[in-house]
Amino acid sequence: MNIVPIVIFTYRRKIDELIKSLLKNKLAKYSNLYIFSDGYKNAIDKKDVLEVRESLKDISGFKNITIKESKLNNGLANSVIYGVTEIINQYTKVIVLEDDLIVADNFLDYMNEALEFYNKNQKIWSISGYTPNLECLNNYDKDIFLSVRASSWGWATWKDRWIRIDWDIKDWDDFKKDKNAIKSFNRAGNDMFKMLEIQMLGKIDSWAIRWCYNQFRFNAYTIYPTKSKLVNNGFDDKGTHNSDGLKRWEVVSSNKIVNFEDLKVNNKIIDCFAKKYNLQLKTRIGYLLKQFGSYRITKKTIKFIGAFKFYR
Repeated sequence: MNIVPIVIFTYRRKIDELIKSLLKNKLAKYSNLYIFSDGYKNAIDKKDVLEVRESLKDISGFKNITIKESKLNNGLANSVIYGVTEIINQYTKVIVLEDDLIVADNFLDYMNEALEFYNKNQKIWSISGYTPNLECLNNYDKDIFLSVRASSWGWATWKDRWIRIDWDIKDWDDFKKDKNAIKSFNRAGNDMFKMLEIQMLGKIDSWAIRWCYNQFRFNAYTIYPTKSKLVNNGFDDKGTHNSDGLKRWEVVSSNKIVNFEDLKVNNKIIDCFAKKYNLQLKTRIGYLLKQFGSYRITKKTIKFIGAFKFYR
């Protein structure tokens, strides 16, 4: 098995904890590591960005380490799109992490094995490392399950899927008028269409909602572990898209060995998964404010659920 490269995207947050967790993985020393450091957008962020870059110089323990420092602030969406494209064109597979994650001791085993097992299965769009707590999994007897929704928290994919993405969503004008298609898209959660809508209105800048939409258009799935292979510790002021974190997204990562297999769609799990992400009242208000341009002002007085964290 060719060991898949790891790509980390960072901005103002140091990645010491993420690196420590990765180094507990036995495959770390055989893995090429690429770190994309986005440029600062103002004087306030400059100090943090420069401190992050200084700390990156101390990283060791991987096969090769390449640090790419941008002079400009590209934003997370462009950083991910261009960074993943660059590395995946070279290696054909990629494992992607952001700076606020802590992975399990066998995270790299899980990702590498999953990419190998589902390599030729075009119905599998990506591999997720994160899984929220779902009651419907309590009596589920498999190590993995299928979802129609992709995740941006520690994921992996293949070049032949990635290059098919239409980042411009050229069929948007037709899609937004198709009630049946919208209903199908929202089977992954009733936030999906609203997120894509405000993306197309230019109110947010998300690579992941566009990634999810393309997965939907190709009628494909994401593989999730029954027990999460990572946790997110990034609900703080160092993030650029997250609001306050809630208990419902907290998980305990698992080192359990995962057995991969070809799965059939489990509609009960699909519906249970979507329900976890369905919009609550405060989030609905947040989307409306985004759509009509009042979000920045009102955010100072209303704390919204961290839904945007997943699709930045």
